[in-house]
Amino acid sequence: MSLTPDRAIPLVSTLAVALLLGFATATAAPPSEDVQKEGEKKGSCCAAKADGNPGEPKPDGRKGYSRSVEELTVPDLTLVGMDGRRVALREVLDPSRPVLLNFIFTTCTTICPVLSATFASVQDGLGDDAANYQMVSISIDPERDTPTRLREYATRHHAGPQWVFLTGPIEAIKAAQAAFDADRGSKFSHSPLTFLRAAGEDEEWVRLEGLVGAKVVLDEIAALRAVE
Repeated sequence: MSLTPDRAIPLVSTLAVALLLGFATATAAPPSEDVQKEGEKKGSCCAAKADGNPGEPKPDGRKGYSRSVEELTVPDLTLVGMDGRRVALREVLDPSRPVLLNFIFTTCTTICPVLSATFASVQDGLGDDAANYQMVSISIDPERDTPTRLREYATRHHAGPQWVFLTGPIEAIKAAQAAFDADRGSKFSHSPLTFLRAAGEDEEWVRLEGLVGAKVVLDEIAALRAVE
């Protein structure tokens, strides 16, 4: 059967649309399982694998993080401050002041910026009272995190004088992590951890594992104040 010109044009248009739809569907198809697995292998640094889904219930019944109270002994270690001076960790964590502590490194692009932003918000939330606290961030990448780099990082996060950043020999950094059960073998499997200790305490610390907001930390600070 021959087609007249007025019937041939709609048929050609219909075929063209069908071909375009088929191409769009093919290009929008989800990646294969092999491609997805390869993408997972290229995950970013500091993935909080141990914490699972941020919305997954934790042992304490809340979501997103776990809380525990632990007895921890601060080791007799010498680290290096942002000014390049050697400092004793026990002196920095002097029990006469309440302490907030975390482990970070400056080139981390995932959990460390969140941990540092939380500390900055806690600092703001404390206001003038922040001067009565000791906030400590220990680098777990001492080979790259020189005092100069730590000063730049501190400036970026608007750290006040009560918030110090420490680096040091790799052996000392590893020992500090081990004392707080924070060593995961590599900076790439770094867990998001926040530690708090009340003034007058020597070994009892609150451990928050997971990404927590400033309100959670400030609430913990208020609870510690209540028992001082």
